Amino acid sequence: MNYTGYETSYTSYGAGGGAGGGFIPGDGSQTSPSGRKDYSQDTLRPVTIKQILDAQQPTEDVFKIDGANISQLTFVAQIRNISTQVTNITYKVDDGTGSIEVKLWVDTDAAEQPNSNKPKLVENAYCRVWGKLKSYNNKKHVGAHIIRPVEDYNEISYHLLEATAVHLYFTRGPPGGATGGGAVNGGYGQQTQTGGYDGGSVALPSLQGVSPMAKKVYELMRTSPQTNEGLHQQEIAARLGVDTSEVARAGDDLLSAGVIYTTVDDQTWAILETD
Repeated sequence: MNYTGYETSYTSYGAGGGAGGGFIPGDGSQTSPSGRKDYSQDTLRPVTIKQILDAQQPTEDVFKIDGANISQLTFVAQIRNISTQVTNITYKVDDGTGSIEVKLWVDTDAAEQPNSNKPKLVENAYCRVWGKLKSYNNKKHVGAHIIRPVEDYNEISYHLLEATAVHLYFTRGPPGGATGGGAVNGGYGQQTQTGGYDGGSVALPSLQGVSPMAKKVYELMRTSPQTNEGLHQQEIAARLGVDTSEVARAGDDLLSAGVIYTTVDDQTWAILETD
């Protein structure tokens, strides 16, 4: 990715900023015996805004997502509003899972000598944010270290996939390993040993008149981790252990009922959220 004009060592998701490649789980900053804060245990975690808003706060300065402490975080979102103050710039951003305010404190010395080569942040543009989760008056916001425009739109999809992979690491365990985390039962649902899906355990009064298969498809979509693009019918068929033609007919029922909608193509669906 292009980081021109945004000097930063956060070019990977390793501990301690740019040291090492790949995501390294950890418990955040630790205090050494000397009383000084040890930043070598800091981690940079890709997240969605919904994960930020749902983060638990066991103590004033500690936040947890999927049971793991969060020190630094990063996400990609679209700028909805920019409010410039004397001491900071507040960006209202939205990534499709939720919206949150991002505050970037102004360096007055740097502000006096603007860099005309630096890409501009404007409303409706996508941006990448690095920062720390904070809370004031029970309202969460992100204190940004760096915020820059997204110049390659593949970064949006890449980030959502990466955030999903890290979420699954904490809730289901490493690939090929034992199932972990307490959120698994609320993840992919209960699968039988033959690869089928035990649907029908959730009452769906809004789906009266649709087929039993459509109810199973809807329940799986409700309980499966996914990106903003939703799930493809082939993936749904694989999880249910049924033929794709059955899923296609079920999808037609759900589309007619107005409870799902197509996203990137006619075979990829997402749940229509209702308040």
